[in-house]
Amino acid sequence: MIKTVFFFRKPIKGYHSIEELFLTIMGTLPIDILPVVKKMPFTSTGLVRRLVNLWMAPFYQGNINHITGDIHYIALFLRKRKTILTIHDLEIINRSNPLKRALILFFWFRLPAKRVAYITVISEFTKRELLRYITISPDKIKVLPNCVPGTITFCPKTFNDQCPVVLQVGTKHNKNISNVVQALEGINCKLVILGELDSGQVELLKKHRIFYESYSQLSYESVLELYKQADMLIFASTYEGFGLPILESQAMGRPVVTSNISSMPEVAGDGACMVDPFDVRSIHEGILKVMNDVAYRDELITRGRANADKFKPTVIAEQYARLYRQVYDEYKLH
Repeated sequence: MIKTVFFFRKPIKGYHSIEELFLTIMGTLPIDILPVVKKMPFTSTGLVRRLVNLWMAPFYQGNINHITGDIHYIALFLRKRKTILTIHDLEIINRSNPLKRALILFFWFRLPAKRVAYITVISEFTKRELLRYITISPDKIKVLPNCVPGTITFCPKTFNDQCPVVLQVGTKHNKNISNVVQALEGINCKLVILGELDSGQVELLKKHRIFYESYSQLSYESVLELYKQADMLIFASTYEGFGLPILESQAMGRPVVTSNISSMPEVAGDGACMVDPFDVRSIHEGILKVMNDVAYRDELITRGRANADKFKPTVIAEQYARLYRQVYDEYKLH
């Protein structure tokens, strides 16, 4: 039995994607892997809180230590040969000022990378991006994609061709709300936005006369309900380390319009309408094609479901289990 400790950040209201992912994986691991959760005592903000997290982490080590994300820095005090670090994306680097960027690069990426046996990333795109910023053997980086949450199942819905519900997940800068709103102008639909809107985004929605509803800080069950009520997903992000909403929508049987850049083509496979997120007309035309072409829409749903099957929890859990066994065996040899 390989005791594997999953190190989680202290829970933050409204941020649960990492936890949901790994709790799903833990629930489907093979019987030779014993998963244990250790949540950090403090949120990862401020120097003192982070130092306490760093100091506490070594007391909870297992046969394998798996840092599941965000709290990369605790790798500094864990045993290197038995520790795995998951890096979800590097978006924080792209949006930081020069000083903060340098500090984050050193303490969250470069230094932790030297203090672990392996790094897992959730897409080939993230692996390529990580190798731009840190000097490390590519063999030390394993691509293990996210899985579709086990709570999501196929839920057929008759498409509302009179006023379809278009779901937009996320409101941060990379979620490209501005271009999506402009692309929807003149299209008869209801835009449902999951995420907190700022005043500028609200003004933009009014300016372009978009019929919309917005929700934030929902429970995971309520989020799933939004997916069920949606007729389609618009996910025209300008940057994603992975793009889990694509798979969630595909698994539930919803057609997806997403970006042709970053990790999104890799995740969506051939089960989505691909658009240029920087071109409003491209987004507009993609949305209309899904709405108006029934055969194309049905084909996207069929292909999307097949694509989502590749990311089932049991499939991804077995990939992690193989890595845990490998690290365990390598550690015993030293």
